[in-house]
Amino acid sequence: MQQILVYGDSLSWGIIPGTRERFDFDQRWPGVMERELVTSGRPVRVMEDCLSGRRTVWDDPFKAGRNGLVGIEQRIEVHSPLALIILLLGTNDFQAVHQYNAWQSAQGVATLIAAIRRAPIEPGMSIPPILIVAPPPPLTAKGTLAPKFAGAEHKAVGLNKELRQVAAELECGFFDAGTVSATSRVDGVHLDEDQQLALGRAVAEKVITMLPED
Repeated sequence: MQQILVYGDSLSWGIIPGTRERFDFDQRWPGVMERELVTSGRPVRVMEDCLSGRRTVWDDPFKAGRNGLVGIEQRIEVHSPLALIILLLGTNDFQAVHQYNAWQSAQGVATLIAAIRRAPIEPGMSIPPILIVAPPPPLTAKGTLAPKFAGAEHKAVGLNKELRQVAAELECGFFDAGTVSATSRVDGVHLDEDQQLALGRAVAEKVITMLPED
């Protein structure tokens, strides 16, 4: 059985838009992806390391531990051996407390990839391939998220193109989640249940092409 690690934020953690609750594993896109892969004859175990509010490489001034770079090498060591790592990050880089643009966020992902590739995994374990998933572009945030993500829909413009470029330069796989799903109709930032389903199915198709042979 091959192991896949999803390293992400609340879009992958599966927060139910408009609440502080969480979708069940089989409703979240990583769980949907696992089901699709197993059904297709690719026995995998999908492990989620997904934290609400996680940035690529920056700190949250209000909550500790949201810098995705801190400790990532040890997370890879913990979960190894891995057949594939999926990165879906970037949305929180555009919170109102930050003034980062799409290029800077994509460089954050590039920095994470460098850290993953130098992780101290056991001798003989191969460095896993990496799939970058560009998050769906945020819409104008609604409800309680409105002040937190004010202006995010403008700052995030072009992130998919910048991440595609990083993937090409660093020889990673790439998938643009915005091609199969928008963001939530409820809060404008997260994913509704049907969007989780669509993303999981689509990423599974991409992953099949990237998994190494047993």
